[in-house]
Amino acid sequence: MNIKELLVLALKYEASDIHISVGKPPCFRVNGELKFFDDPYIQRQWELLPEYAVFLTDEQIDLMLRDITCENQYDSFKSNLDIDFSYEMANGMRFRVNAYHQQGHPTIAIRLIRSEIYTLKELGLPLILESLAKKNGGLVLITGPAGNGKSSTLVTLIDYINENFSKHIITLEDPIEFVHNRKKSLINQREIGKDSHSFASALRAAMREDPDVILVGEMRDAETIATAITAAETGHLVFGTLHTLNASQTIERIIDVFWPQQQQQIRAQLANTLQGVVAQQLIPRIDGAGRVLAVEIMLATPAIRNLIREGKTFQLINQIQTGVKFGMQTLDMSLKELYKANVISLEEVLNRSLDPEAVQRNLG
Repeated sequence: MNIKELLVLALKYEASDIHISVGKPPCFRVNGELKFFDDPYIQRQWELLPEYAVFLTDEQIDLMLRDITCENQYDSFKSNLDIDFSYEMANGMRFRVNAYHQQGHPTIAIRLIRSEIYTLKELGLPLILESLAKKNGGLVLITGPAGNGKSSTLVTLIDYINENFSKHIITLEDPIEFVHNRKKSLINQREIGKDSHSFASALRAAMREDPDVILVGEMRDAETIATAITAAETGHLVFGTLHTLNASQTIERIIDVFWPQQQQQIRAQLANTLQGVVAQQLIPRIDGAGRVLAVEIMLATPAIRNLIREGKTFQLINQIQTGVKFGMQTLDMSLKELYKANVISLEEVLNRSLDPEAVQRNLG
């Protein structure tokens, strides 16, 4: 079985991810659900060749990995036991690859990177997000579980700036996913592990490279978060991501990364620099035609800033609920609107809601 054939097949069936493991057939993630190649229904629906349903061996996966890595990458995988890298096909389609070991066997997870740039409307995001991209400085956080469209949102926001403003944009990514072309802005994209050793070191260096906008692919640790906040304090517009489910949890996660004696200072800095939090989840559509975004939006009004400064993050949801006139909404509000529009099921609403009992009462 050829891995490049699998990549082409994934494109054909609009998979978001490919999983390749020893002792199992390949599987794709389509609209959030795993589709296994030995499933008779999938075999019939996709007209799969019999060879695709076979259980993979170490040797087969090793050959697949050799086929999409250079010698240095393969050697790094063998010595470090895992590796992140990007792979580009001859047709320009790009993939994010993580190769790792499980129970001593090589395993590969591949994320497809869409080449299209969508507008906020096409992604299902409110146009209020354009106001965040217009800021001259501060911190904008895009959050949500892995595989819920954070990268697509960031690509759209960076492209919006590129289309409309003459800025110097530096992106720090692991690995680089979408490659931006110059429009009105100058964009320099740095890949962690290839162009810099870490997010923290790349971010420190970025502040000496005359940027207007900095994108931090992942805010993984206290050093990176502290440096991102400092960059926002010094007049840069900083976009970052976290794997948090809502705005309140995002603020708590940032604060909790630091030692107790540092937390009050971080609260004050965050209160002064934060511009907004966009927390998103992709929800299966009730008609089976893909997934749709449910999104929480918190904008940094004076009241929001005061709550962050005073450590009253549990009250943020109330401010978001009353901030509809500013363009804010809670995740539950977004879920209810999608349900009322008959886009998602009640079961999905209740499973994902932060307060399912209250949501059910409101829906009658």
